[in-house]
Amino acid sequence: MLSFPRWKVIGIWAILAFGILLSVPSLLPPAASQYLPAWAQKIHVNLGLDLAGGSHLLLEADTGDVARQRAALLEDTIRRSMRTASPAPIDIGELSTTGGQLSFVVRNPAQVEAAMGVARDQTRPSAFGGAREWDVLAQGNRIILRPTQSGLDAAIDQAMTAAREVIDRRINSLGTREPTIVRQGSNRILVEVPGLQNPEQLKALIGRTARLEFRLVDLSVTPEQLAAGRAPIGSQILPYLEGSRGGAPGRIAVQRRAIITGDMISSARQAYDSQDGRPVVNIGFDSNGTRRFARVTQENVGKPFAIILDNVVLSAPNIHEPILGGTAQISGSFTVDSANELAISLQSGALPVNLRVVEERTVGPDLGADSIHAGILASIVATVAVLVFMLLSYGRFGVYANLAVVINLFIIVGVMALINATLTLPGIAGFVLTLGTAVDANVLINERIREERRKGRSVVMAVENGYKEASRTIFEANVIHFIAGAIMLLMGSGPIKGFAVVLLIGIITSVFTAVVFTRMLVAHWIRAKRPTEIHI
Repeated sequence: MLSFPRWKVIGIWAILAFGILLSVPSLLPPAASQYLPAWAQKIHVNLGLDLAGGSHLLLEADTGDVARQRAALLEDTIRRSMRTASPAPIDIGELSTTGGQLSFVVRNPAQVEAAMGVARDQTRPSAFGGAREWDVLAQGNRIILRPTQSGLDAAIDQAMTAAREVIDRRINSLGTREPTIVRQGSNRILVEVPGLQNPEQLKALIGRTARLEFRLVDLSVTPEQLAAGRAPIGSQILPYLEGSRGGAPGRIAVQRRAIITGDMISSARQAYDSQDGRPVVNIGFDSNGTRRFARVTQENVGKPFAIILDNVVLSAPNIHEPILGGTAQISGSFTVDSANELAISLQSGALPVNLRVVEERTVGPDLGADSIHAGILASIVATVAVLVFMLLSYGRFGVYANLAVVINLFIIVGVMALINATLTLPGIAGFVLTLGTAVDANVLINERIREERRKGRSVVMAVENGYKEASRTIFEANVIHFIAGAIMLLMGSGPIKGFAVVLLIGIITSVFTAVVFTRMLVAHWIRAKRPTEIHI
């Protein structure tokens, strides 16, 4: 137990030195840390919302929007399947998607049963045990596809999961670190971004649905129809962002079927128009989008197509020649910031559901500074009290324990910096708790050594048995401790997760410093001095 070969001593000191070195960038003031190498500046502990300040938003999804989208997607499927039905196509009309359900009329009464069969086939549940998502009903010649509650709940859950991922990508594009993005309930998402003091910028970025579509303009619609807001079947009248276009102020008629959708975009970035220097957004399509855009532009040379964002037409340029390169440019009344935000939104993907802000808070940095001051003061008082107690109680062994505690604190900071962890106010509490558990290990060891000496063991045997017997208890206790921390990390969020991170790191480092490091120091002292008595 007290045998430490040279390679082991070198390894222990190397680990401790590396941990302390990693903690340096986080402990230096910002004015000094800017002189560190670029790689070292990236290794630091991030401060949470309660310490650094920032923005807090609670977003709520429009679940009716999910139902409308599902009905719209089903409409295309039903149209296509009825046209290709065998042994003969089924003629349908008067399609409606009101209230999240789809209904249509079968013009030939003799084909109602066949249409029911096709509709059931297209809404059949998954072969892997999925629940039915649509009920198919008939009322005379009209067939109604009504969403089931289980199907709607599953769609909402899937949309919320996707929305959380999109929001995460958008916020990370801002360059902020460690945002908290968690679901609350079935239709809400909590967003906390430390260090961001402008909630309006955050709302503008994550609140935009960013559904981008390219559609052909319907040139058959008359100015009277535009003014009245009436569009023929297969077309839709949308507002025009830039004012008077398409024969009526602020309105334009477009085909419902999209040429290109946002999921076909492979890249998006803010740029400047080569002719007038105005901010624009350049986008690139994936292979599927490139082929489709090339085919449509080849077939519609001389006709206009509309670029639509969230059901608002940004522009409607004419197709002068086939566009084969798989790129396009979005122009409009953009500033550099708004063009960059749009590029981020398009690059990160469209939100699958509309979100609205139901709660908004901004935490100022002054409150965080007070929290840091109070937390540091509490940590210093606790550390000093523990160090004095250990020194008075165990003498030389208390000095070794104190040295292990101080090094342990540095290593915790170093490990947190290495993984770019976030320190929250509960995380500071985790520091204090880790301090107590680290000292507790040395108390167990020292008390066990005292007991061995009272039994008449020699100094070497007392120390060896003390570390051996106490280490077993320390490891068992910390395994239970680690399990509790792991559960908090996996199931908690926000401040709870911040506390769990510090706790788990502290458990590992405290066992290493309290057991391995102090044992090395004691073994070195005994070999060098060969004491016949110890005062402990």
